[in-house]
Amino acid sequence: MPTVTLVECPRDAMQGIHEFIPTETKINYLNHLLGCGFNTLDFGSFVSPKAIPQLRDTAEVLDGLHEGSSTRLLAIVANERGALEAASFDRISFLGYPFSVSETFQQRNTNASIDESLKRVEAIQKTCIKHGKEPVIYLSMAFGNPYGDLWHPDLVTHWALRIHNEIGINCLALSDTIGSSQPESITDLFSTILREIPDATIGAHLHTTPDTWEEKVSSAYTAGCRRFDGAIKGFGGCPMAADSLTGNMPMEKMIDWFQQHHITTGIHNENLSEAVTQASALFAEFS
Repeated sequence: MPTVTLVECPRDAMQGIHEFIPTETKINYLNHLLGCGFNTLDFGSFVSPKAIPQLRDTAEVLDGLHEGSSTRLLAIVANERGALEAASFDRISFLGYPFSVSETFQQRNTNASIDESLKRVEAIQKTCIKHGKEPVIYLSMAFGNPYGDLWHPDLVTHWALRIHNEIGINCLALSDTIGSSQPESITDLFSTILREIPDATIGAHLHTTPDTWEEKVSSAYTAGCRRFDGAIKGFGGCPMAADSLTGNMPMEKMIDWFQQHHITTGIHNENLSEAVTQASALFAEFS
């Protein structure tokens, strides 16, 4: 049976919530997620607390997470300082960095130009090699941007090739930051990049409305994508999306689609059901 790699992203679900979620509440929820069988848990970030105050307790959260799970941990970083801090923790396997093909969004998101951001990717790669971590570079605004910046599929492919060929990054995630992707654009972009760099892992971090998630998952999978990000119940997403219903890819629906199509996910359904119930209560309380 074919298999997929699933990355659950509670970090993305939580980071935009203004009311601070207590550290113990986060730990409790993440420990439930660690029992679900996800390949990777995007659990926190090492960025300035001024930028993302909700995740200022990532190090404390990490201390409370159960050991022994097969799920690997991913932390988002925005610069070399954050990468060095994240790399100091043995339990963290992946360092994720958002590299935008939109100059405006790169400045807003990481306070750096695209050229400066490329240098940060180089520094993060060196840190990962030194500390035995794996970098994951998110190509954000991969399907368009709301700023009027130049966008074209060839531009996304250009940056994917440079980051892979020149810096040696082997895991890239095409990120639909504002939910603008369509089945055709998903198919075309994944097909092109997978053909250009077949030895790399090209993941999907897609944002969606409640009625378009299935066509997006189907398009990415059919085009050859085998690594998918999501968040239970679709919580979170980008506040810049034009549609207020746009959120993260709903993980539990995505899992159901894979299982219906006889695609192995590695998920423990009973534990997932419990996590969905807990997520509903948690985000109802703090959203």
